[in-house]
Amino acid sequence: MDIIHWFTAPLQYGFMVKAIWVSALVGIVCSALSCFMILKGWALMGDAVSHAVLPGVVLAYVINIPFAIGAFVFGVGSVIAIGFIKANTRIKEDTVIGLVFTGLFALGIVLVSKIKSTVDLGHILFGNVLGIADSDIIQTVIISVITLVTLAILRKDLILFCFDATHARSIGMNTTFLYYVLLSLLSLTAVAGLQTVGIILVVAMLITPGATAYLLSDRFDHMMLIAMASGMFASVMGTYISYHIDGSTGGCIVVLQTLLFLAAMIFAPKHGMLARSRQQVSES
Repeated sequence: MDIIHWFTAPLQYGFMVKAIWVSALVGIVCSALSCFMILKGWALMGDAVSHAVLPGVVLAYVINIPFAIGAFVFGVGSVIAIGFIKANTRIKEDTVIGLVFTGLFALGIVLVSKIKSTVDLGHILFGNVLGIADSDIIQTVIISVITLVTLAILRKDLILFCFDATHARSIGMNTTFLYYVLLSLLSLTAVAGLQTVGIILVVAMLITPGATAYLLSDRFDHMMLIAMASGMFASVMGTYISYHIDGSTGGCIVVLQTLLFLAAMIFAPKHGMLARSRQQVSES
């Protein structure tokens, strides 16, 4: 099969064209947010929120409201619950996060298994970008625009908050507001990600591109550009690969993102394993 046909063959199907564009958009948005998640050290929080929104999405389907509303309520609610339990018990934060997100995720699985619907709610877990409806595309575009515009407007404040919240507070920034802005964007972006890779894998899209870029650049602006480029590349190529091998689209996207991270971990010019080895040799 020649390379031109490899790229053009899927484009003769309308559902594949939609899937490629939606995957690219979600890849860009998740990657942009992932840079702030990495800088803040919120990998575990991203995991918690992305799983905790599941019951909210299912309940939103039951009462016929946009998935984003249910996800937002349960995403914010999960963090409030984490803060409450942490403040009123002797349990450490990482343990509390594990308790809350696994409990809510399990509740969501129970709801998915018991609620009869005209759509397969299992797609919430694993994604269904190949069968995405026009209404879901519109929702994904709206969420993406809100997220990217908010990140652009509050970029400097969010960078300082993620890098040093204590200093941000000392110079008069409303760090509580920034905390909930970032949390809200995380909850909304999880909804966009579940359309492509599902709840289970969306955390990879929210962490891996930023982690990859973090190894490749020390400047945040460059880090974000690299993350967005790698996220879009993995999303588009993962969709193509899933078509040709007849595999899970979400799985292919995340595997490709992981391979990009492994390549950066080994070959990054300054922070890669090979560069560190050469530096140790030269110093010895």
